[in-house]
Parts: sequence; structure tokens; C-alpha cells
Amino acid sequence: MKCISVRHRIDYRYDHQVLLSPHRFRLTPQPDSHALIEGYSFVLQPANRLYWQHDVYGNKMVRADFTDRTDFMSVQVTLDIKQNSFNPFDVLVDDESQRFPFLYPAIVKNALLPYLQIVDRSSALTAFVGCTEKFHGETLSFLVKLNMQVCNHIRYVHRLEQGVQSCEMTLKARTGSCRDSAWLMVQVLRRLGLASRFVSGYLIQLDTVSGDAVELHAWAEVFIPGAGWVGLDTTSGLFTSEGHIALAIGPGPEQVAPVEGLTELCSVSMTYQFELTNH
Repeated sequence: MKCISVRHRIDYRYDHQVLLSPHRFRLTPQPDSHALIEGYSFVLQPANRLYWQHDVYGNKMVRADFTDRTDFMSVQVTLDIKQNSFNPFDVLVDDESQRFPFLYPAIVKNALLPYLQIVDRSSALTAFVGCTEKFHGETLSFLVKLNMQVCNHIRYVHRLEQGVQSCEMTLKARTGSCRDSAWLMVQVLRRLGLASRFVSGYLIQLDTVSGDAVELHAWAEVFIPGAGWVGLDTTSGLFTSEGHIALAIGPGPEQVAPVEGLTELCSVSMTYQFELTNH
């Protein structure tokens, strides 16, 4: 077991005093994360009132109302975490879903409809999905091969622009950020008839060649009867484990933005920093 503290700070600076609309912050860990969250704090400046809420997908978030003009906004999240090793393959897949392709039972499919919606029907995506037929077989093995296919096909780039690329753009460029490849995986899975969702969270990596690290990250999850929601990190090509701390989950990227709100017209700069401490 490893005990870790994470501090995440985001600072916004505006070139003049502005009014801020109510903002929503999805920066609270999901209760069923693979790691044990022992402590959590959220500090925002400035703010008149903070309201703890849940959205329709069950994500816990903070709504902040601002009354006065300001030339800055700062948010700091602190987490105390206990990490236990987690084996994502230690699951019992239902008999009917042991091999892919399979069909969801009707009652299960009805509950999963928001996560089966196909929004990208580009020819590039159709061609990519067609190449995955050779992976059909035992379900978890299929997911391993599919995840590695996306990882190997899309070169990771650190992209600062807001938003998520279309699947067609990601496939044609063969590059993308973690959120771009995660969204590609979501749409690939749905084309294959598998319910999938988009996840925003923290990725904690310990004892790597470059040392310990933590960052905001995005990945996909697929629903397999018996196993539940299985996380696929398309950046590494691995299944998610104890280092993946989910903050917000939804059908697509627009439902899981870490920070959401409007600002009066201005020039703004944003900086962020992470600190990770082992105990």
C-alpha cells in the first residue's frame, strides 16, 4: 500500500476586472475509484457561495457563484490517497459475454442507450473499425488488442487547444491528445455495439524513469456484463488501474469538462501545477 498526497492548482488571470458567470468544477474523485481517497479539499478564490451538487450522470461537482468583478480566479484541489495494487483482469465476465461479438440482453441494452449513441459516421472511422474484426475472440483479449491498436495507430501529442478532435481528424492526422484518442475509442466501441463512456480524471504514475508524476488525463470505459465498466487508457495501451482517479464520467467530453463557465470578453491566461508527495 502506498500513501500519496496530490495538490492540483489552476490559476486564471484576466487583463481587467470581469464578471464571471456561475462556474461548475468537476474535480471530485468518484466514490468507486480503484484507490482509497482518505482526504479531499477544494478551495476557490474568489467566490461568494459554493454549492455541492450532482449532475444527471452522478458526478459530484461544485457550483460557484460570483458577485463582484475580479481579475483572477484560483482553484486548488488536495487529495490524500492510499493506493492498493489493482488487477483489472481479476473479473468474472458473464457466460454470454465471454467471447466477442456478443449482444447485450434487452433490459441491459435499454439502460445503456446513452452510451451506445453513434455521433461519428465518417468513412475513416468505418475503415478503422473494419480492421478490428481480426481481433474477435475471447472478450478481454479482444479489448487488449483493440486498445493497443488505437494506442499504436495514434501518436500522443500534448495539445493545448480546447475541445476534442473529430474521429476523422484524429485518424487522418494519426496524432491526438489523450482526450482525442479516448473519444476515438468511445466511438469505435459503439460502432462495434459496445456501450462506452468518456472519463476525465487524474493519472498518477509512480517510480517511472522520470520519477513520480500526476496529470489530468482522459480515457474510455466499456461495459462488459459481469465485469462492469472496464477502463481503457488509449495513451498507454493498458487497462486502467489504481493510478487512474476518475473525476467525471459521461457519454462524451462535453459532459465531463473539469471547469465550466463563462467570462466577460477579455484576454485570459491560465496556468496549472501539480505536486505529488509520497508518505
